[in-house]
Amino acid sequence: MSTYFRYLFPTLEDALADQRAIVITGMRRVGKTTTLRWLLEQIPSPNKIYLDLERLDQRAVFQESNYDLVLDYLRNRGLDPNQPMAVALDEIQYVPNLPSVVKYLFDTYGIKFLLTGSSSFYLKNYFSESLAGRKVIFEMFPLTFGEFLDFRGVPYRRRESFPDMRFDPHEYERLKGFYEEFITFGGLPDVVLETRSSVRQDLLNDIFSSYINVDVRALADFQKIGELQQLVRLLALRIGNKLDITKLASTIGLSRPTVMQYLDFLEMTYVIRRLPAFAGGDKPLALARKLYFCDNGIAGIMASLSEGAMFENAVFNQLRLYGQLNYLARGSEYEIDFIVSKNSRLSALEVKYHPILADDQKLKRIAAKYPLTESWLVGKYPAPGFSDFVWAGSIF
Repeated sequence: MSTYFRYLFPTLEDALADQRAIVITGMRRVGKTTTLRWLLEQIPSPNKIYLDLERLDQRAVFQESNYDLVLDYLRNRGLDPNQPMAVALDEIQYVPNLPSVVKYLFDTYGIKFLLTGSSSFYLKNYFSESLAGRKVIFEMFPLTFGEFLDFRGVPYRRRESFPDMRFDPHEYERLKGFYEEFITFGGLPDVVLETRSSVRQDLLNDIFSSYINVDVRALADFQKIGELQQLVRLLALRIGNKLDITKLASTIGLSRPTVMQYLDFLEMTYVIRRLPAFAGGDKPLALARKLYFCDNGIAGIMASLSEGAMFENAVFNQLRLYGQLNYLARGSEYEIDFIVSKNSRLSALEVKYHPILADDQKLKRIAAKYPLTESWLVGKYPAPGFSDFVWAGSIF
């Protein structure tokens, strides 16, 4: 089976030279297993092994109280502990005591571990102290639009700066159909590779059902999972809006602390992201965070969403690789959707379905009040007579 290139691959390969354990975390079906197998292939030595902890027999090995029995298991599989050894473990969240096992084998035998897990919730609660100084964590997200095009075999030129992403009518005509698919179905690899719309919907529903029935039950002690599902559906309807925790709690009939607990869990299991305010506006701590989903496809099966909400959510995920994201607000006077911070550059980006000159002039007036490097409208469709905007389909 062919492996499609992911933007994270070069960084992961560089980390092989570091003795610390490599931990790849991300939402269900985002491509962690494929990436783990690819990474293991980059190690030239045959003294390596891949193990899937979803398999009960392989999981049982790492549940032994005598950790030297794990080493015996590896020896019996043909590995030599006297030579540099690499062990790839998939889905580590199924073995709560795994950090202790890894720590012992790392400290005692110098084994290089490559690990995947579906949740930073697990890493925070079990890995934070056990492997302090012994691990490096990489987050894997759904495909960028550039990766989406790679998976479809469509050539493109990656653009590093927003001025270079200005609307190009020829690229727009060539790529607009693909970008529409990306907005509608998101960037989970299995969904992207499937071309039948009805099957895509089935895949997305299956992925979310597996998240609820497997990940949630394995990672959290929630008494009523139905409440969590109800919250996710309510959140989908609030994409791009500031979160009112008190109102959410009242709508579902939960306490405010319970809703906060659910939101933390959903964020740490890569369903949602909460966007903080930019320090240059009102005091960030006084402002609620804005809500986005990590994948458009998952958001789309949760509720009947407007095209504008789906578009803004897609842009949020596309911009994630271009720097730190915040939003800017000054009370009820004005708001800028995204401030992208990278290498001391501050870029103001306002998402508009049909950007026009008046929108651009308004954005520039607001941006002039702050020390912002540049400001751009991000549009989906061109309007007659105005083309000086960033076309979202150029954010690869």
